[in-house]
This record gives sequence, structure tokens and C-alpha cells, in this order.
Amino acid sequence: MSEDAAGVRARHDADVVVVGGGIVGLATAAAILERAPSTSLVLLEKEPGWARHQTGRNSGVIHSGLYYEPGSLKATYCIAGNRSMVEFCRANGIAHATCGKLVVATDRTELAALDRLEERGRANGLAVERLGPAGIRDREPHVAGIAGLWVPSTGIVDYREVSECLAGQVAAAGGELLLGAELTGLEVSGRGSVASTRRERFEARLVVNCAGLNSDRVARMGGASVPARIVPFRGEYYELVAGRRDLVKGLVYPVPDPAFPFLGVHLTRMIDGSVHAGPNAVLGLAREGYRRRQVSGRDVAEILGYRGFWRLAARYWRDGAAEVNRSLRTSAFVRSLQRLVPELVADDIVRSETGIRAQAVAPDGRLVDDFLIVEEPSALHVCNAPSPAATASFEIGRAIAHRVVGRLTDRPG
Repeated sequence: MSEDAAGVRARHDADVVVVGGGIVGLATAAAILERAPSTSLVLLEKEPGWARHQTGRNSGVIHSGLYYEPGSLKATYCIAGNRSMVEFCRANGIAHATCGKLVVATDRTELAALDRLEERGRANGLAVERLGPAGIRDREPHVAGIAGLWVPSTGIVDYREVSECLAGQVAAAGGELLLGAELTGLEVSGRGSVASTRRERFEARLVVNCAGLNSDRVARMGGASVPARIVPFRGEYYELVAGRRDLVKGLVYPVPDPAFPFLGVHLTRMIDGSVHAGPNAVLGLAREGYRRRQVSGRDVAEILGYRGFWRLAARYWRDGAAEVNRSLRTSAFVRSLQRLVPELVADDIVRSETGIRAQAVAPDGRLVDDFLIVEEPSALHVCNAPSPAATASFEIGRAIAHRVVGRLTDRPG
């Protein structure tokens, strides 16, 4: 290790540098070291702890794969990831539950969409049970609906605990984990990559970008051509007060609007016994803006200067206005919940955590629906990994590890 004139120490011994300490970055690092134990690997995370953003601020659902286009990466990785996540939790003593999920149609206009969802679930190989009103009440006594789907393979877990366990396994396998190490520069060439933080330079044969909310910026920093840009959506959650948690036994979802890219406000019993309601989805004015009035001038300028955002807004402005209304008015949020649980009232909920969804948007305003991995000569960039990425994290990690180890083998150091 040497030190250059600017006081930045130079390192030359890393085969792979992984950027990002969320569950996808940690699972990728673990998979690389499992597949090639002699690999020298460094993982950089800018925060002081693991899973501080999307991984640690979601609803904790182990998704089944119900919603995703058959044959897509989301469907393939989520269905396999459901099994591998449960296996990992069992093997490592992590609290989890395969509690099942109920998707409920509350009026006849939703039946056609429920039919299509049932067909998709069956096409993805899932055990899906069609329920009538009596079947819904048997599963969830306080939920009202005219028809529903019961998906038994859906589960819940605390992904922060999974991430901490993964970090321990990466360290035990010889990986070097660095917290508080924000990437400040990335140079990518056919010969290798140089990843810089404020204190160190890492010369690596390959860099794997799992930076989530900032994945597109990291990719562009390295000169990659990214066919989309991250637009942040703030997901605001409420939770049921302790005395009303009995209103929901498990996971209760509405039928998603096929014209809108989000799943709608739902109720989720967490692994700690609390019941969260949400999220609604409003445009985030900061990529890491978890407080309601938090604004980043840089992030807002990027959003407003991106034609893909304006085309997205033109397509979904009515839905967006409804989401904003629900964000500003608790009564509107409660009405959405009452469609599923009619006896729920405003006094039954209190505000809870907020999350940010990193959603890739194409220049034509289309939301990138599948996972997106951009490959460069000495770098791989995971540029779109929103839900169900946590569920699918082990499968994403294994797929990336396969590519990484193949490249290292083809191009010996």
C-alpha cells in the first residue's frame, strides 16, 4: 500500500470490488466467495452500517412471484429466491414465517384483473387458491371482498437481520468489508477498474455496482451507457396501534391496477408482530429523503431535467395526484385501507417508517419492469433492482457471481 501526493492510499490487490452494502451487494459478495474462495474481494458501503436504505426500509415480505411476467428475471429469480431465502433463514436461525398472502377484489370491476393475476401465478408454477367471500373471511375475519387469491408461499422476514448475517459470512470467507467508504471515483477500462473513496484507491480486475438508489450514478461515473435513470419514489407507511393488530392476521393486498406500476396500499404483519399499512408512492424530492420535507437540489434538478420523468408524469398524473392526496390527508389513506378492512378507523393507525424505491425510468417514460444489469469490460452494474430484489437477492447474487468468476477465469490476473 502506498500513498499518492493527494494523500490517497493506493491498493493493488483486489480481484473484485463490490459497491453497496444492501442485501443485493452482500449476497453478491457471498456468492462470489462461495464460488471462488481464493478471490480477493472488497465491499464498500458509504453508511456506518448495513442495509440502511431500500433493504432496511421495506415491508419485509418474502414474495412468491405472483405478479411478474413469466420468464422474466423478476419471476425466475423471485420464485427461486423465495425458496433460497427461507432455506437461508432456517440454516442460520433467522426468524421468519411462511404465512401466505391474500389478494382481495372488493368490487366487480376488479375481477378481470384478479383472473389475469391468477393465470400469471399459475403460469409461474405457484399454488394459488381462488376464494369467495366465505373463504376470505376464513383466512382474514375482518377483511371484506367478493373474491380473492390465497398464495401460501409468501412469507415475512427482517431483511436487516439477513444482511447482518450475510456480512458476517462474507467476512468469515475472507472478504474485506469497509463501512463509511463512499465511492468518489470510478475508472473502468478493458484492463481493469479503479474505485476510489476519500481515503483509498482500489485497483480491481472487476467492479460490481450494487449501489441501489445511486446505481445509475455509479455506472455513469465509470463511463457506462445506462438506458434508464433512477427516479426515487417515497413510500410512506402507517402501522396499526398495538390494540388493533388483531384486525389483520397476515398479509392482505388489493388487486393491483394493471395500468399503474405499484401494488397499492396493503397491510402486512411484520416478523415482530407489528402490522404495517402502505406504502403509498409519491415522487421523492431526495434519493435518500426519508423525512417528508427533505429536498435535495441535485436530485430535484436531475428529475426535472430528465425527459423520461415528464413522459412518465404525463402518463400517470391522475394516479400520482391520488397518491399525493393520500400522502397529505390521513383520511384518504384510511379510506384506501377501509376498502380491505371496513371497520378500521383513523385512530387505529399511526405514522411509521418511510422508504424510498429506486425505480429505473427509460427516456420514453416507461418504468423498467425487470431487473437491469449493464455489463462493461471491467464492471457489472445492477441498475434496476426494486422489489422483489430482497426476496431474489441470493439468486441475483449467484447470477452475478457466475459472470464474475467466468470473467476472472477467462482473464487471469
